[in-house]
Amino acid sequence: MTQSIHPTAVIADGATIGKNVSVGPYSIIGEDVTLHDDVKVHAHVVVDGVTDIGAGTEIFPFAAIGTPPQDLKYKGEKSRLTIGKNNKIREHVTMHPGTETGAMETIVGDNGLFMVGVHIAHDCVIGNNVIMANNATLGGHVVVGDYAVIGGLAAVHQFIRIGPFAVIGGMSGVESDVIPYGRVKGERAFLAGLNLVGIERQNMSKEEMRELQSAFKSLFYGDGTFNERLDSVAKTYADNDNVLKIVEFSRQKTRFPICQPSQK
Repeated sequence: MTQSIHPTAVIADGATIGKNVSVGPYSIIGEDVTLHDDVKVHAHVVVDGVTDIGAGTEIFPFAAIGTPPQDLKYKGEKSRLTIGKNNKIREHVTMHPGTETGAMETIVGDNGLFMVGVHIAHDCVIGNNVIMANNATLGGHVVVGDYAVIGGLAAVHQFIRIGPFAVIGGMSGVESDVIPYGRVKGERAFLAGLNLVGIERQNMSKEEMRELQSAFKSLFYGDGTFNERLDSVAKTYADNDNVLKIVEFSRQKTRFPICQPSQK
């Protein structure tokens, strides 16, 4: 199969188009865009800016990819948007490049599913196999780990970190960092437990799962300060890599605290 470019599509001079790429009716591809092999762009899509889209990614109608970020500090700098392989980017999705006040690059990993109306703001870093449901929104500088799931209409505050295998309930406002394997929900999101479905998908042994649940209880419901509990859990479960992922993530907190269980 060769390239399939609809005659009404506009491909700017300078764009790099790989093998077996398809661009549908009335779509617009900017001059600094790279579409790698087997990318499929449906009708009425705009891909602009310094944007690199990995092999096998499919973009559905009315998505706007690589257009300028919604940041008043953005002054037109040549920042980047890099999207990995085999993603599904559904209708009306927006993904923006980085900014000079950030990393100058927004990065989206491989094998993601970004459903209708998803927004990924400037300077975000998204891992592999991430799912974002309809109208989920990330503010700028958000980091999302591999296999995380973000429910429909959820909104994640700027600079928040979401750990690998975490799940965010629909319509949740996330204002604090979510631990790996964490499950959060609520209008103002609180930690509701572990993402047991995600844990099962990682093929953990039953013993590892029991230890992870026990460590979770000790960390969030034990005695002492949170930092004291972190030290205790790290020592008790020193041979459990999954527990240590939570400990390390929690110790690396930056602007925001770790999301905690509800106090009600």
